[in-house]
Amino acid sequence: MQQAVADSGEGRDYACPAAAPSGRVGVELLPLDQALATPGLAAEWDALAQRASEANPFAERWYLDAAIAAASGADIRLAIVRDGGLLGLMPLIWHRRYAGLPVANVQNWLNHNAFLGTPLVRDGFEQPFWSNLLSSLDASTKGAMFLHLTGINCDGPVARGLQAACSADRRQQAQVFEEERALLVHGLAPDAYLEANLRGKKRKELRRQQNRLAEIGQLDFERSDGGAGLDRWMDEFLLLERRGWKGTTGSALDCADGTRQLFRRALYGAAAEGKLELLALRLDGKAIAMLVNFITPPGAFSFKTAFDEDFARFSPGVLLQIHNLGLLERDAVKWCDSCAAQDHPMIDSIWPDRRAIGRYSVAIGGPVRRAAFSILLAAEKAKRRLRQINALKAHKANEMSS
Repeated sequence: MQQAVADSGEGRDYACPAAAPSGRVGVELLPLDQALATPGLAAEWDALAQRASEANPFAERWYLDAAIAAASGADIRLAIVRDGGLLGLMPLIWHRRYAGLPVANVQNWLNHNAFLGTPLVRDGFEQPFWSNLLSSLDASTKGAMFLHLTGINCDGPVARGLQAACSADRRQQAQVFEEERALLVHGLAPDAYLEANLRGKKRKELRRQQNRLAEIGQLDFERSDGGAGLDRWMDEFLLLERRGWKGTTGSALDCADGTRQLFRRALYGAAAEGKLELLALRLDGKAIAMLVNFITPPGAFSFKTAFDEDFARFSPGVLLQIHNLGLLERDAVKWCDSCAAQDHPMIDSIWPDRRAIGRYSVAIGGPVRRAAFSILLAAEKAKRRLRQINALKAHKANEMSS
């Protein structure tokens, strides 16, 4: 069924005629900053986050409020999907190019410090969420050839709902990329988890490193919810990260006003919502490793970590992750997403489970746009197969040389 789409921007051509009022069928596309300031929507948004089929702090109101402040005026729209109630929310942005080609497309918006793009969708309503949203994008006059989704949990109900909606509408879609990152899964107590997943020799080495640190000075582990001393903690983290290799390469949060502001506002927001956890390993009161977790039951997300490279020989980051296994003692937290890159040398050795994160391309529009999309998708699939073949060759070569 074709759905109405509203756009509040003057002179814009994002949408079709009128928006559906609250509680009725329809999709609104509001500028994200305006949506964040819309009376009543904040409460709906927060309630949706509590009953969403998949937890994602990077799609919650408090995080996007921090992200939009650092977005440098980008025209980001919040898609608000309703069908007898709020079904879901997803920030969108339109692009004129794709993979270096002049191919217009619309994407779910992620800033560089957001590690999951799965939208917040009411549990059990994944397919109607996508059906309504895709129908509205079909009618858009913005000219995007397709919808490109990044950072999607490949094995979750939202991805399955997308596939079901596309199948029901005979709409072409494909997963065009996938990577795996480390995942901590609830089930064992911390000590039992370490014993099951870390070789005895490695556990012995970590105990030795911790003992050597304790010989240098007073070694303490700290865990807090940011309710007190948050400003001091953030200052310390930003300085610690900037003193390391990220500062040297200019990628530390403190190297730019935008990322520094995003970090501070996101942690303020998470603390206000009771979703922040701060961990630190201290030597004589000085932090030598620090970690930020977002706690969003039934999951958690390791947002940012930093360690003092002067103490690298003692593996302070790994020692802090051993303490982080305290997450396994929380009944409400069933898993923790590392938010780390695939094949991360540190966390992959501690957390053996994996989470598949992918990108999807989905046809939108009428026959002409969909025909053009088919050609583009065929080329992208061929490119993905070539990447897989090359990766397999590289893997075999590494096995032969080892």
